[in-house]
Amino acid sequence: MDFKFEQVEEEFRSEVQDFIEQELPWNWKEESLDAEDPIDQVKVMEFKKKLGEKGWLTMAWPEEYGGQAATHMRQVVFNEEMAYRGIPSGDSGIQMVGPILMLYGTEEQKKQFLPKIANAEINWSQGYSEPDSGSDLASLQTRAIEDGDDFVVSGSKIWNSGHANSDWMFMLVRTDPDAPKHRGISFVLSELETEEGDRSEGVTIEKIPMMWNAYRGLVTFDNVRVPKKNLVGELNRGWYVGAALLDFERSGVDRPARAKRVLEDLVQFSKENSKNGVRLSDDPVVRRELAELAVQVETTRLMCYNVAWMQSQGLIPNKEASITKVYGTEMVNRLYGFGVKMLGMHGQLDPGSKWAPLRGRIENAWLRSFGGMVAAGTSEIQRNVVAQRGLGLPRG
Repeated sequence: MDFKFEQVEEEFRSEVQDFIEQELPWNWKEESLDAEDPIDQVKVMEFKKKLGEKGWLTMAWPEEYGGQAATHMRQVVFNEEMAYRGIPSGDSGIQMVGPILMLYGTEEQKKQFLPKIANAEINWSQGYSEPDSGSDLASLQTRAIEDGDDFVVSGSKIWNSGHANSDWMFMLVRTDPDAPKHRGISFVLSELETEEGDRSEGVTIEKIPMMWNAYRGLVTFDNVRVPKKNLVGELNRGWYVGAALLDFERSGVDRPARAKRVLEDLVQFSKENSKNGVRLSDDPVVRRELAELAVQVETTRLMCYNVAWMQSQGLIPNKEASITKVYGTEMVNRLYGFGVKMLGMHGQLDPGSKWAPLRGRIENAWLRSFGGMVAAGTSEIQRNVVAQRGLGLPRG
């Protein structure tokens, strides 16, 4: 079996690389941007709009929805090149909301949202976890009561990007409190900010500081009216819509590309620096760890290619996405954890310190990597999915 990309895809890779060198409004080799930082956000959105104009953000989408009907492997090439350079080109709208609307959305919803997502005109936030509902997501309590042509929504959603200028939230709400907990849940789209730039009535957003110099949001809904036309899929059947969306979130085709660049940086650092008079690259422990990480990065990459192939065949990766998610996020945590250890005491310094090796990227990303093993379902949840749906084992 040949795992190589076809010539036309490699030519596209060169085109993307040239475009980045000419159009990127920052030096990716020297700067690491945070899409949540207000200053960096302007640069990121500026570049994303350029990508939208090229049709690259959603190239695998059908043409009628703002895409180019490109192959999924062409999309993989694009995602790899962006992720390798640390360019935050994707978002939840492109990676999750768009695909789920194509599967479950009405024609009106597709026409309203998909072209805007393709042109980077909408910022989305995810409304799944709640203060008392995380891994046991089906226990969510945010209520949506039918009232005429609307749902009236009350409750809270946590650990989201609602604080970062999000316009809309895709969310799970309980529409039938008397049904079993996996039923009676619906999937709706709620506007957080009006077209005039005002906060939607009844919506409040608080910032929650995270340990990696970033924030997450706590969004509270107090009798917020959501039009029934914003219901995605069937009423009280939203659990299945939400579960399918998580499969897209767990695919992570850009994860090994980011890891590859970090590994290359660590290898180069080991060649140029010494500890106790011994060059790090000559230390057998360092050599073994770097080689093991290289195996894990490559394994993750091939797993992600399998997920991309399934999507290209119109299949929804389920256990495959969970395998990729649990293995990939734990690999990233090991990679950065070893990086902090190899860099020594200075490796624990924050970005911005003149003494921080590799601009402090390793320490910051190591702290962030713990969240990666929790978001979109913890590693324990992913292993349960693999056991039940992959191996046919009984529910634990």
